[in-house]
Amino acid sequence: MEQARRIDVISDAICPWCWIGKRQLEAALAQLGGGFAVYWRPYQLNPDMPFEGVERASYRAAKFGSLERSREADARVAEAGRAVGLEFRHDRMLRTPNTIKAHRLIRRAAGPRQDAMVEALFQAYFHDGQDIGDDATLVALATGVGLEGAAEFLASGAEDAEVRAEDAQFRRIGISGVPSFALDGRVMFSGAWPADRMADVFTQRVA
Repeated sequence: MEQARRIDVISDAICPWCWIGKRQLEAALAQLGGGFAVYWRPYQLNPDMPFEGVERASYRAAKFGSLERSREADARVAEAGRAVGLEFRHDRMLRTPNTIKAHRLIRRAAGPRQDAMVEALFQAYFHDGQDIGDDATLVALATGVGLEGAAEFLASGAEDAEVRAEDAQFRRIGISGVPSFALDGRVMFSGAWPADRMADVFTQRVA
């Protein structure tokens, strides 16, 4: 039996294009009919974010120059999301969190639960407006996908160093934006490309 090809998705749980890219990847893999295994890898868009996170509106206004420009950016994201069946509820999003703990849980869930953990984080943040930097929220999400012992795991600090090392390694090799997609260890492209285009790239590499 031929071994599955490895796709690494370098992503952050607060990157809206990563959720959109996940839907495009799912559609691309459906077109290809199998033969690939997907792994989610950590990248912090805001590595210097305070551990407790910040109030989103003021943070975004400072980042984009005004609250109006921030809302325009959110509107573009929402439109792109609707095109792939996602509903972004920016009105519910009150905080921009630090994502190191979310990345630790994604790493902890490596295996059959990892995709569900990633999806739960995206859904919680972008649709439900939950603070995915908050321990209680993270434990509830992890429990919901069948990941046991999340409270103890988060409290222990386990895999914090490993997540930070992976993040740093991706920066060293030149990744500056997410989502980025690697096939068998080679970075192929960055961005939430349309599914057909993703499928073409992965097919060319397999051939």
